[in-house]
Amino acid sequence: MAQDSATTQPAPVTRQLARYLVESNGRDLPADVIHEASRGLLNWLGCALGAASHDTVAIAVRSFAPFFGPAQAQVLGRPERADILHAALINGISSHVLDYDDTHFRAVHPSAPVLPAVLALAEWRRFSGAQLVHAYVLGVEAEIRIGLSVFPEHYDRGWHITGTAGVFGAAAATSKLLGLDEEKTAWALGIAATQSSGLREMFGSMCKSFHPGHAAQNGLGAALLAEQGFTSSDRALEAPRGFGHVLSSRFDPETITQGLGGSYELLRNMYKPYACGLVMHAVIDACLQLRREHSLTAERIATIQATVSPLVTELTAKPAPGTGLEGKFSVYHALAAAIIHGAAGEAQFSTEAVRDPRAIVLREQVSIVVEPTMRKLEGKVRIELRDGTVLERHVEHALGTLEHPMSDADLEDKFRALVQDTLPPGRVAELIDACWNVFQLEDAGVVARLAASTP
Repeated sequence: MAQDSATTQPAPVTRQLARYLVESNGRDLPADVIHEASRGLLNWLGCALGAASHDTVAIAVRSFAPFFGPAQAQVLGRPERADILHAALINGISSHVLDYDDTHFRAVHPSAPVLPAVLALAEWRRFSGAQLVHAYVLGVEAEIRIGLSVFPEHYDRGWHITGTAGVFGAAAATSKLLGLDEEKTAWALGIAATQSSGLREMFGSMCKSFHPGHAAQNGLGAALLAEQGFTSSDRALEAPRGFGHVLSSRFDPETITQGLGGSYELLRNMYKPYACGLVMHAVIDACLQLRREHSLTAERIATIQATVSPLVTELTAKPAPGTGLEGKFSVYHALAAAIIHGAAGEAQFSTEAVRDPRAIVLREQVSIVVEPTMRKLEGKVRIELRDGTVLERHVEHALGTLEHPMSDADLEDKFRALVQDTLPPGRVAELIDACWNVFQLEDAGVVARLAASTP
């Protein structure tokens, strides 16, 4: 790792990260990283478009539209254009509100805070697809490493790490696009640090998706301020009263800098086949498999018992959700929906589906057993039928995990299902092609403009 010129001691962590971001060359990106960036873009864009008319997004647009500035960037899946800061906010909200977006295998939802910022900036100042991909990859690298430096204690305290770490990803990525030098990039990270926020108490409400939207907006704003010479501490990450030590009692600064450039966190990304918390996916898989193999109906079932990791009950223990957003954090509803509908997409987590009398009855027949030694993405299901038959299934690796990933074709199918009510078929095909070939685009803003809807 680079040293300060006047000393043999390593540069402060914030400066080391800034130096890496500045010196990174897009021509050095491996082919598999570029392809993963296309996968991430396609998945993220589908989630944003699929939520374009969601109440959460509609309320945000209605609240802020009177304050939109120049029409610099597209609000995805909608007719409105906005200034880049508001576009980043709204598109960050829409990409996360379905809880269908990507998840790093350890912690953060990586794309929702980063891509809204870089796409808005790329559309306004006309950056190439290669520049956008490079910035996206670096933004994910920064946010994941910073997030892991305080994980899991930071998360256990109640911080929503997608918001708290995501602001750094947006700042890092947009600083790269703007071509900031090391000092200004360090300032941008510091401006991001002082805005880091997000509480887990908000899970199940509209505020959860506000976190990555706010992170995208604030990270982009941090880079724009730094570009003009707005200063901050250049030790914002590691200082005694900086991000790491204030927001965690177990801050590990080496996680941020060790091996920088030797690997890419984007390659540890996972994509959701189901529109809810990833920790429930294994038991959803188990229910879907048993339903398909035994032609199960809700009426035949006496009890459903799920054995899960402690994190499942910590995050998704709402036994009687009243809204679709609450349903995404109810393992009880997830299992009932899987049996009733044979699916766990966005439709199965709508408010209508959550309030379906069949779901309410079946949720009451679900019980949860916590197994402390079980991994968070593993699960077992035991279904007892009314005739006494017992069916069991153990899923070690849910669909969408690194061990059982969604294919490119799976992601395309997910994209089409999400956007079918938002865009015409011809445009859908164009967008899919643009995502797979984003690295070759002369103007990355094409992606955003293709994602506009007509009034």
